[in-house]
Amino acid sequence: MVRLLNVLAVFALIGSAIYAYSIKYETIFHAERIVKLKHEIKKEQDQIAMLKAEWSHLTRPERVQALADKFLDLQPLGLRQIVSADALPARGAKGDAIGDKLEALGLSEPTNTPGGGAGAPVTPVR
Repeated sequence: MVRLLNVLAVFALIGSAIYAYSIKYETIFHAERIVKLKHEIKKEQDQIAMLKAEWSHLTRPERVQALADKFLDLQPLGLRQIVSADALPARGAKGDAIGDKLEALGLSEPTNTPGGGAGAPVTPVR
């Protein structure tokens, strides 16, 4: 009986050692993975910083102005182009071109609401 207990104790000791080593190696694996992910995060942050620096370099006002002068053929601002607010046309003077076309086609009458069925209330078109 004592011998059986000794054998069981040895197997329990070996099992607990295997379990402890498996936990140790899993911990080492996860720690290495964390370090690798931290390096990848740092690399991506450096890449973002470099892209921001390139963007600020590309959007410098003097560079954009030189490109606009070279490719856009813009006319310089003349004094006659600047007018007072009274000289501007009124907003409502032009009217609603789309609404006028719909009225000319006879589509300004009220219609049934889509998906409302036969007894749905009539919705006016504005």
